[in-house]
Amino acid sequence: MTQSSSPTPLSYKDAGVDIDAGDALVERIKPLAKKTMREGVLAGIGGFGALFEVPKRYKEPVLVSGTDGVGTKLKLAFEWNMHDTVGIDLVAMSVNDVLVQGAEPLFFLDYFACGKLDVETAAAVIGGIAKGCELSGCALIGGETAEMPGMYPAGEYDLAGFAVGAVEKSKILTGADVKPGDVVLGLASHGVHSNGFSLVRKCIERAEAAGTVPATLDGKPFKQAIMEPTRLYVKNVLAALTQHPIKALAHITGGGLLENIPRVLPEGMAAHLTKGSWPQTELFAWLQKTAGIDDIEMNRTFNNGIGMVVVVDAASAAACADTLRAAGETVYAIGVVAPLGNTAAVVVA
Repeated sequence: MTQSSSPTPLSYKDAGVDIDAGDALVERIKPLAKKTMREGVLAGIGGFGALFEVPKRYKEPVLVSGTDGVGTKLKLAFEWNMHDTVGIDLVAMSVNDVLVQGAEPLFFLDYFACGKLDVETAAAVIGGIAKGCELSGCALIGGETAEMPGMYPAGEYDLAGFAVGAVEKSKILTGADVKPGDVVLGLASHGVHSNGFSLVRKCIERAEAAGTVPATLDGKPFKQAIMEPTRLYVKNVLAALTQHPIKALAHITGGGLLENIPRVLPEGMAAHLTKGSWPQTELFAWLQKTAGIDDIEMNRTFNNGIGMVVVVDAASAAACADTLRAAGETVYAIGVVAPLGNTAAVVVA
């Protein structure tokens, strides 16, 4: 009679999940998150749920939520080992969206998923998230770090973020009162931001094969220019909203100027943009030349140099632009609102 041997002990760590590494990451995150705390936060990181009290200065607060990721820009972060700015991108994609309704971002939650947790990489990414929250005045009040063996290749991860903001019910921006003659202002982007990277990566592959990758673009090393994080427009635009009768905002993300501006125009309205009213940067000129695409494709794939659009009454446009410039934005008057007629909703001519 044979005696069965007892199985070799198999721990969770043996299965690929390191609880100690997760705990170490939480300890690294806590001081970063603490720097983002603001009025309304009722509990720190580590609880089952995060608590937030809407500030009492709001009379009729309406909550505005947004969620997004960073897309295939992450592929370049892995390849180039540049992890410290994609967290800023993650925050910007959601808080800039929430801003479009006129909302002040209140808090942010992140989701970080990987196959094997590398504490240094994760801390760099979440450090960027905390920085983005700090720069946009919202609290990083919670998140999830998921270590899932076999789900992601070594060295890779995925990110998702979720922002909640508040706006007075009477001050929600709907674009309903946009009318012909209103001025379209464009706020300069910091580069590609977080959209169009599937095409960006193809352009890089094409340039590498031809040996034509430029050393610099717009005065920055090539990789830095490509990875430049999404600009956070929140604080400067919120300040302008308190001083000027802004009618609509549009965050220029996937779909570019051609797809995003119509989302905030009333039915029967179009935006007529003036070609050349804002400069094309070396980065976008390089992408256009390398991809061999026309202006229409550029303006519906990339932000092409304009990251946020502001629609304002013509009488207030110059003063609004001055306020935004004084706050640090680069502002261009890029067009006007006109009746739709038989043209496209956005015309660049």
